[in-house]
Amino acid sequence: MKKFIPILKSTKLFAGVTEDEIAAMLSCLDARLGEYQKGEYVFREGEHLNHITVLISGELHIQRDDYWGNRTIINRIAVGEMFGEAYIAPESGALLNDVLAVEDSTVIFFDVRRIITVCSSACRFHSMVVQNLFFAISEKNKALIRKLGHISKRTTREKLISYLSEEAKRRNSANFTIPFNRQQLADFLSVDRSAMSNELCKMRDDGLIEFEKNQFRLL
Repeated sequence: MKKFIPILKSTKLFAGVTEDEIAAMLSCLDARLGEYQKGEYVFREGEHLNHITVLISGELHIQRDDYWGNRTIINRIAVGEMFGEAYIAPESGALLNDVLAVEDSTVIFFDVRRIITVCSSACRFHSMVVQNLFFAISEKNKALIRKLGHISKRTTREKLISYLSEEAKRRNSANFTIPFNRQQLADFLSVDRSAMSNELCKMRDDGLIEFEKNQFRLL
């Protein structure tokens, strides 16, 4: 577990906390390791969470399948990001989505009750983790608002322009790589894959973009 401390130090949850302080907190927060192979579920819809999960390696997708198997990707979890903070309230209810490992992945689980309940010594670094958790929830809410802005557009082209424009501004570059393949991007934007691929080609023909697999350049 200690070999992952440098990665934990780079996460938003432990921002401002030293490696020695993180090491001292691992037992206090009941940290435990989980390893998942590509295609394996970390959580399933309907489960009740009592842990916050930090991704140490690999990649996770928060997704939901309807009765007929149509998939929507709600969000992507990259290394250093966490999941489960939306369910820390006692009455949060069961998990609404699945969490799937799209690569071989390693996660660390932290007991949420031990995070939000500051120990009797009220150590500075524990209080800082609680503050960081609040800020991380705020950032996650803003990301969901940005996604809502993409999928609320009326046409596939408008959704693509909204998403690609946001990625270009976030990277401060007209050249960037997106973290999705074609099917995953279609699932993320809630559009048909074939229609989206056709629209991308039309946008290229119209001189709006250039692309090669998941690498894009806005013109």
